Amino acid sequence: MKKVFLTFVFALLSVVGFAQTGWQVDPMHSSVNFTIKHMGISFVQGRFDKFDGKAVTKGNTLANAELSFNVDVSSINTGVEMRDKHLKSPDFFDAEKFPYMSFVTGSVVKGENGTYIFKGKLTIKDITKEVSVPVTFGGITKNQQGKEVMGFQTAFKVNRLDYNIKYDPTGAGVAKDVDVNLYFEMVKQ
Repeated sequence: MKKVFLTFVFALLSVVGFAQTGWQVDPMHSSVNFTIKHMGISFVQGRFDKFDGKAVTKGNTLANAELSFNVDVSSINTGVEMRDKHLKSPDFFDAEKFPYMSFVTGSVVKGENGTYIFKGKLTIKDITKEVSVPVTFGGITKNQQGKEVMGFQTAFKVNRLDYNIKYDPTGAGVAKDVDVNLYFEMVKQ
């Protein structure tokens, strides 16, 4: 009887220790933003208004998290309709042919002071590349509805030419590097 009880206790502890939690991006409290240098003297800022993402965590940290995010390319918004239309064209994102950009984690490495490095695959247009993205974990709390929410942010650079966005390949008018800033709040499912 003692062996049966101990086996049950170890099985229960194993299940509790490996319990996974699902999270969903809250678009009302999240944003996908970018900045790119223009003509070498100024910057254009923009964002994508439609995106979604999911995460699975083990416990209340991002250690060993599995994340996947999709961005609707046609939701690009720089505040200038003519420019946004051009950015959706084959010169840039070719939104009709490639409607989404995506990121899927392969691994997560814990750093110091609530930081992590997400290693994964970033897909833009027809190119997928391995990237490492620094992430700052904001923590977990409860929102006004009493649901648990988790927050994190990241800032990194992407060379647009690496992803087949070849308009102005010299970078004289539109820079090669794009600064990306993501702010996510996710709701526990």
